Amino acid sequence: METNDAVRLLAALAQETRLSVFRLLVQAGAAGLTAGALAERLSVANPTLSFHFKELTHAGLIRSRQEGRYIHYSANYAAMNDLLQFLTENCCQGVPCLPEASCCEPEKEPR
Repeated sequence: METNDAVRLLAALAQETRLSVFRLLVQAGAAGLTAGALAERLSVANPTLSFHFKELTHAGLIRSRQEGRYIHYSANYAAMNDLLQFLTENCCQGVPCLPEASCCEPEKEPR
């Protein structure tokens, strides 16, 4: 990924509603969500949501598909993964960065 591409993706996510839309779509998986479902969950008016869809689509972060009379939106995981890879490319002086297991695992009880 080129720096200009990363800036474009980050700029699209640098707005509260768009970031919320993207996070919900990531959570929804490949099936995605309809515009109505997203509008309801976020309490956002449809015209406002349409504007944000346009920005996220233009950046390449989301995709849409028509199913009957509904449009389903889903996250573009490839674009998301490319951005994450770009951001962590030279992390930790070349040593793989792993999350600390202790933050997510319960502490072991002493024997």
